[in-house]
Amino acid sequence: MFDPKLKEALSRVQKPGRYTGGEPGSVYKNKDEVDVRFAFCFPDTYEVGMSFLGEKILYELLNSHKNWWCERAFMPWLDMKAEMERLGLPLYTMESKDPLTDFDAVGFTLQYELSYTNILAMLELASTSRFYCGTEKSGTSKIGIT
Repeated sequence: MFDPKLKEALSRVQKPGRYTGGEPGSVYKNKDEVDVRFAFCFPDTYEVGMSFLGEKILYELLNSHKNWWCERAFMPWLDMKAEMERLGLPLYTMESKDPLTDFDAVGFTLQYELSYTNILAMLELASTSRFYCGTEKSGTSKIGIT
């Protein structure tokens, strides 16, 4: 199920469990059966993000809607960030491993000012531009401003 590049990256980092998902409380849905896919991004490492109670509350609240699927993404630590850049792996969510560019909406939570630059780093890893506007092949429009 894991992309071969992701497997390679995980074999080279200090704490691969930060990037695999599947922990108790994770929500998995069939992406073909939901109307909205939301990538909920925390601009710090997995350990910091998962210790934030607000993240857990919003994750559960958004996933309580039958036709919405909220997935999580975290800022990778330096070793994984370097591997993702080396291998051309885009930032992905923990649940589906899909890149952020596949989502209907991407949101960030800001807990403190020092994490602001991590948002830019995450968007860069996700291969998005800071300002974009376009129409997908499906005919849906996407607009984003950071």
